[in-house]
Amino acid sequence: MFRYNHTICWFRRDLRLHDHAALYHALKQSRVVYCVFVFDTRILNQLENKQDRRVEFIWHSLCELREMLQQQGGTLYVVHASAEEAIPRLARELNAQAVFCNKDYEPNALQRDATIEASLAQIEIAFHSYKDQVIFEQSEVLTGSGKPFSVFTPYKNAWLKKLNDFYLRAYPTERYFSALAPYDAQRDIVIGAIPSLESLGFAQTNLQSMALPTGVSGAEKLFADFMQRLAVYQEARNYPSVKGVSYLSTHLRFGTISIRYLASQAYRTTGVGAQTWLNELIWREFYQMLLFQYPRLGQGQAFKPQFHAIPFTNDGAKFSAWCEARTGYPLVDAAMRQLNQTGYMHNRLRMVTASFLVKDLHVDWRWGERYFAQYLLDFDLASNNGGWQWSASTGCDAQPWFRIFNPITQSEKFDAQGKFIRRYIPELAQCLDKWIHAPWLMPAQEQQRCGILIGQHYPAPIVDHAVARVKTLELYQEASQSFVT
Repeated sequence: MFRYNHTICWFRRDLRLHDHAALYHALKQSRVVYCVFVFDTRILNQLENKQDRRVEFIWHSLCELREMLQQQGGTLYVVHASAEEAIPRLARELNAQAVFCNKDYEPNALQRDATIEASLAQIEIAFHSYKDQVIFEQSEVLTGSGKPFSVFTPYKNAWLKKLNDFYLRAYPTERYFSALAPYDAQRDIVIGAIPSLESLGFAQTNLQSMALPTGVSGAEKLFADFMQRLAVYQEARNYPSVKGVSYLSTHLRFGTISIRYLASQAYRTTGVGAQTWLNELIWREFYQMLLFQYPRLGQGQAFKPQFHAIPFTNDGAKFSAWCEARTGYPLVDAAMRQLNQTGYMHNRLRMVTASFLVKDLHVDWRWGERYFAQYLLDFDLASNNGGWQWSASTGCDAQPWFRIFNPITQSEKFDAQGKFIRRYIPELAQCLDKWIHAPWLMPAQEQQRCGILIGQHYPAPIVDHAVARVKTLELYQEASQSFVT
């Protein structure tokens, strides 16, 4: 009846029990399944900031996952080591005949998994990986000629045409929980319980004081709240001062909630809000597909080769001002303070700040991509790269390269009363609505009334948007005209 006596289910970007592809297949095919998570030193050692909210989010989610497993009679073993060393070693120690996991499509993860699969094969241990973090992976949605899409709308249409209940079905892991390896105190000591953040080399952050609950329970709480607001999502999602988005991106990134569950809820709910939300989930898969089909995107290459080597000025002082929220443009600075203080940035503001860095400050988009990668709680290589290339007009966007966001009009349109700006830039709190989007235009008498002197209490603009726009058009036009295929 069982294919294997003992197996390992290796948890990665899938920190939940229900609707978990790898866990389902492992439980169904095995007499005993050991659940394992690896705090991979190769990843952790690359993180310069030792107060990393992502590590703490994972840590809290693992604590809850372990409790959930113990309620089902099992447990979670957590090790702090190189995954390439730890997984084969654990497989030998636990007499496992196979390792089950869900696929990870990032280039470094693909290389890691190939190395581990080869090491396991040498000791005659099988390696099984399954699609779990997307509805359609890799080459499942292609053009009629069998090529990858390079424009979103045709991809979305093909994605929706292919979708049916088969792809949205949940994996009923709960039917097979009896195969979970029972808790063993001695093995817990030998293999490892969950190490402390300090023993991992990290310190606590402000994560617990933020309105982002962790773990499966946190995802469920956020989802239930979002469903009450889904009907107005299409419009509300554009305004950073209101509760308009789902706030589920971090949970989706670490798999504390299933993409199949989210997509099925969006697909089966009527209304423009649900359709718009499903559209956003498809954007996520579009970027995942692009990264797989064009791995050079993960190596700093522009999707459009003519814009790969634009001669940006890359002024280090201007880049620092952008990072540190000192540009003098309130909406940009408020967005950067939100990112620096919380690890989150509203999606509309990601586009605004990215466009500003590239097309106002003329700093290479890859600099901004790296900064977001360091601070975003929901950092995902494919989505981050796709978003930055979209904003920089170097990616597969159907819009022309001369689309340039005006940071003032964006502020006036999406934060008309300055509520978001005042939340993160309290020094501008006394400004009237008419001045808060461009406070340097305030007359001296009005600055005195507000108790804020531009250039002293809040910086003057470090660049003139109109002048920068002309320079941007010149840079892109020259790059487009001089490109030779």
